[in-house]
Amino acid sequence: MDKFASFLVPGCVALVLSFGCFRRVPVFEVFTQGAKEGLQNCLSILPTLVGLLMGISMLKASGAFDVLSSFLAPALQNLGIPADLIPLAFMKPVSGSGSTALLTEIFSSNGPDSFAGRVASVLCASSETTFYCTAVYFGSIHVRNTRHAIPAALTADVAACVFSCLTVRLLFP
Repeated sequence: MDKFASFLVPGCVALVLSFGCFRRVPVFEVFTQGAKEGLQNCLSILPTLVGLLMGISMLKASGAFDVLSSFLAPALQNLGIPADLIPLAFMKPVSGSGSTALLTEIFSSNGPDSFAGRVASVLCASSETTFYCTAVYFGSIHVRNTRHAIPAALTADVAACVFSCLTVRLLFP
């Protein structure tokens, strides 16, 4: 199996090149044209990503996540959501790396097999970095009005938070 896996990617590349040559496609020219278009897309979404990353850094440095977490903790604990998950629930739609750092923090303070650790794992696996994906995907096709996409995605993130707690309670009594 190991030898097969080591030849899988080169085999796919050889297959694509062979098919292109068989169809008489100028493979190198098409490759360079695609690379040029990809680079142009990267440059077009770069300002959006820089703004998003700057906003994330400002929210973390200002302590806004901590203030919001301490304000919502009593109400969410009554719903069965651990207080340790509140910063993670707010960070996950904004930053994947920030939420991974918070997940590691939850693991180190509570343990990965604790209720908070399990819920945090399910939450991270079942939610998406909404604002990052919106910036990248809508930015690459130059859509300025996202209309219902962000409210729908944030609703899905809230549902992921609630149902991750419920799922862990049901599966690990």
